[in-house]
This record gives sequence, C-alpha cells and structure tokens, in this order.
Amino acid sequence: MNAIVISGIWGVVMMFSGLFVKKDSAIRGIAVLGVIILLAANILEMRDGSFFSFDTRNMLSFDSFSLLFNAVAFACTLMFFLLSGRDMRTVGDSPADYYALMFFVLCGVSIVSSFNTLLMLFLGIEIISIPLYVLTGADKRNLKGNEASLKYLLMGAFSTGLMLMGITLVYGAKGSFDMEVIGTGNTEITPLMSAGLLMLMFSMAFKVSAAPFHFWTPDVYDGAPTVVTSFMATIVKAAGFIAFIRLFMGCFASLQGQWQLATAIIAASTLVIGNVTAIFQQSVKRMLAYSSISQAGFMMFAIVSLNSIAVEGLLYYALAYCMATIGAFAILARMSDYTFEGYNGLGKHHPALAAANTVFLLSLAGIPATAGFMGKFYMLSAAINNGNVLWLVILGVVCAAISVYYYFRVIQAMYFKDGPRQEIEAGSGFKILLAILSAAIVLLGIFPQTIIDLLYYFF
Repeated sequence: MNAIVISGIWGVVMMFSGLFVKKDSAIRGIAVLGVIILLAANILEMRDGSFFSFDTRNMLSFDSFSLLFNAVAFACTLMFFLLSGRDMRTVGDSPADYYALMFFVLCGVSIVSSFNTLLMLFLGIEIISIPLYVLTGADKRNLKGNEASLKYLLMGAFSTGLMLMGITLVYGAKGSFDMEVIGTGNTEITPLMSAGLLMLMFSMAFKVSAAPFHFWTPDVYDGAPTVVTSFMATIVKAAGFIAFIRLFMGCFASLQGQWQLATAIIAASTLVIGNVTAIFQQSVKRMLAYSSISQAGFMMFAIVSLNSIAVEGLLYYALAYCMATIGAFAILARMSDYTFEGYNGLGKHHPALAAANTVFLLSLAGIPATAGFMGKFYMLSAAINNGNVLWLVILGVVCAAISVYYYFRVIQAMYFKDGPRQEIEAGSGFKILLAILSAAIVLLGIFPQTIIDLLYYFF
C-alpha cells in the first residue's frame, strides 16, 4: 500500500513542481528523491512497516512476492532516472509532467503486482497504459511519434476491450471477480470459462508484446522518444509479465492442461518472429524493439511452466533484462546516429561507453557470466521441470543462438569497423553509473542465487 499511495502523491508533486521549478536538474533531483522514497517505503513494508492502512476488501494482497517485485521495479526506475533523466529534456518542454506520468505508471505497476480481483487487474493495467499513450506522443514535433501514439492508443483500446469481455465471461462462469473463487472448483473447463480465459490470455499477450499480438511494438518503440522507449521496454514490460503470471496462477492454475499448449505456441511464435525479424533491421533502436519481443518469448516460459522455478526465474529475468536494456538505451539516447554504422569505431573513440555497451549486449544475448545467461537458464529450467514442453526448450536454445548474431553486429561495429568520431555527451558521472550497472550485471550473473535468496528470505 505504501507504493500505491506514495507514487500517486509524488506524481501530483511532480506536476506542481513544474510550476515553481524551472531548472531541469532540480526537477530531475525531485524525481530521483521520489523514487528513493518509494524504494525505501517498499522495503520498510517488507519488514511490516506500512505507513498506510486501508481496508481493500481483499482486492489487493501485498504479499512478499509482490513487494519484492516492486523493489526490483523501483530500483530499475532509479537506475533509469539516474542514467536517462538528462535526456528527458529532449522529449519536450515539460519534463516535470513526463516524470509525473511515469510516477502514475509506477502506481499502476504497484497495483498489478498485488491485485486479488480481476477488477483491480483492469484498473492497474489502465493506470499503466493511459500515461504511456501520452508519453509516446510527447514530442509533438515528431510525426513518427504522433503516429506511434495514435497506433498505441487504438491497439491498446482494442486489447482493453478484449480484457473486459474476458473478465465478463469469467464472471459469468464463476459469479465472482475474486481470484480465489475463480481458481477453486475448476475440475472441467466450461465453454464460458474457456472463452473468457482465451480473451484474457490474448489481451495480456498484447500488453507484453507477445506474438502474434506484437505488431504494434516495433512502430511504437521506434516512434516514441528513446528515453520513453527505454521505460516502456523494461519496467512496464516486466510489470505486464508479473500481472500475467499472477492472473494465471491465481485463476487458472488447475486448468493448466487446457491452456498450456496455447501459451506454448504464443511463446514459440514470439521467439521465432522476434529473433528472425531482428536480424534484418538496420536501426539499432528498431533492433532493440524486436529484441524486446524475443525477450518476451523467454519470459513467456514462466507462464507456460507455472511452477516455483518459473516464479523465481521470472523475477530474476525481469531484473537482468531491465538492467541491460536500460543501459543499452541510455547509451543509444546519447548518440546522433541510431544505425549500426553509427556505432562504427565507438570502441576507439569512446572506450568506456563501448565496454559498458558490450556487457549490456552480452547479457541480452545470454552469454555466460552475465545476468542474462542465468535468466535464460532459469526460464529453460522451469520448462524442463514442467516436462510437457521439451520441444519449446529446444526452440528456445536455437533462438538464443540466433540472437547472438544481431547483438554481435553492434559489438563488431564498435570494435572492428572504423567510423568518424561522434560527439557524445557523456560526463564522468554517466560513465561511472554505466560501470556500476555493468559490474552489477556481471556479479548477478556469477552469483545468481543472491536475488533468489532474497525471495526465499522474504517468503
């Protein structure tokens, strides 16, 4: 409850700070302070120190897993603000408003990580989505961004309609929005429940950009301001998967045999489409958009498996993926040329940036000794432990090998090709933050049990 209330209040604070504070650095400082307070309040709530006490009528459940994911989301948001906060000024003339919208998104993230009824799931998803529609088109001078915003709005409204229809059908089948009621007594799947389950599955697949509901992702990620794309592709995507697994564990776990093949096909399609299409991209930003689709395919393994390893692995994967992607986008946002050629000679002209970017890309590719490798290992282990989708495990390994190609294209350009020196605004503070983030990715890859031990500790 701490996170929901404080993020909403701080969103309002950011809105009004824009009226009285004009310096971008001061506005960024207020936003960073807000995230630190959010993170501290969430950790305090883990230790049974809640500031607020409201009767939610069991519609929200602040269990250990939801609080730990909130801590991961807020920590990643703090990294994002520190690394990419300065780039917020390139979006438009109202950075305080953009920060405010992001705090409102964090409020929605806190809801979808702790919902206990389908009603709160819907509210949380919409609280996340509506600010993102605005942020996507925040740069009004960019026609591509305006088009992306409109496309995102229309597709988002369509998926919301599917979700509402699915909730209605499930309510018709079980007579309740409560997940505990919906999840009990499901010995056989009825036509009404089957239709509702499929609609909820499709709408959630849209929110996490899983194929074949991914078609909005490349255009929206490419058209949105780079700093907004970084936020959408990391914290927001991770929150979507937490909502996804919470929904299916709470409502449909006993019917896993009925829907597992459908989710496995979605995961397989996501892996194949995301990886194969990324190979042919000429823009690194668009390549990272398709990369996020392929990463969603691996996170879908958790939904397919739905066991304890999947829950642990999804939390770990979310952290590893967010860290690497935030770092890669932070460097991309400082560059003037987003093509692969724009990275030519980066290792010679800006060795610190190239070294950090290499760690981020290696982690995304799943190379050993990085957090990304262990994240993929946990997802594959969850599927193997399930025992029914070994074909999906084999496909996942093949797609992971394919992904190495397009990530190494960037590394090749940085170290093995010559190009003109780009003037990149990267001070010592920015480089230190990148070094810390790179070291954290390597340490988390070498000692992966750290985050898992945290999970067990708080359970």
